[in-house]
Amino acid sequence: MQGEGHLMRSICVFCGSNPGANAEFSSLATAFGKEIAKQGLTLVYGGGKVGLMGAVADAALEHGGRVNGVIPEFLARKEVAHQGVTELEVVETMHQRKMRMFEQSDAFVALPGGLGTLEEIFEVVTWAQLGFHRKPCGFLNVAGYYDDLLSFLDTCTEQRFVKGIHRRMLLVETDPGALIAAVQRYEGPIVDKWIDSPTEL
Repeated sequence: MQGEGHLMRSICVFCGSNPGANAEFSSLATAFGKEIAKQGLTLVYGGGKVGLMGAVADAALEHGGRVNGVIPEFLARKEVAHQGVTELEVVETMHQRKMRMFEQSDAFVALPGGLGTLEEIFEVVTWAQLGFHRKPCGFLNVAGYYDDLLSFLDTCTEQRFVKGIHRRMLLVETDPGALIAAVQRYEGPIVDKWIDSPTEL
C-alpha cells in the first residue's frame, strides 16, 4: 500500500498547458503555487513553462518553493520545458512521466485543464479505488470549471458504477488554502472495489 502514515511533503498538480479562456484560471493557479510554497511543500508537476503549468510553477518558485518537473523528451525538445525549476527530470515516455510524478508525490490535485489533465487525475483516482494507494486526490474547482464533471460523477454513483465511498475520496474546494488543508487532513478509507456491501454504495 502506497502513501500511508507519513508527513505530507509534496503535492502533484495536473493542469492545462494553455491558460484557458477565463483569466481566473491563471490567477488561481498562481495562488495555488504560492500557497504550496507558503506551506513548505514541494510542487511536483509536468515540467512545462506554458499555460497554467507555467503559472503554478513560477508562483511556487517566486515564493521560495521547491519545484520538481517531469517531462518526456519529445516535449522537452519542443522547448516547452521549464529550465528554471529546482529539478527537471527528462524521461522517455508519458507513462514514465506519470509514474515518476506518482512516486514523488504525497497528494494529487487537478486544476483546470483538458484531456491530459483529466486522464492524469482519473488514473491516480482509479489506483486509489483499487487500493493501490491512499494518497489524497482532489480538484481545485475554479470558476465552476468542474461543476459538470462532478455532477456526472454523482450520476455515476447514483447508477452504481461508482461506489459512494469512492466518490467521497475526491476532495473539491474553490480556495487554494482550503484545498491544501483538506489534503493535509485526509485519511483515505481502506477500500476494496470488489466488495459489494450496501453500506458502500
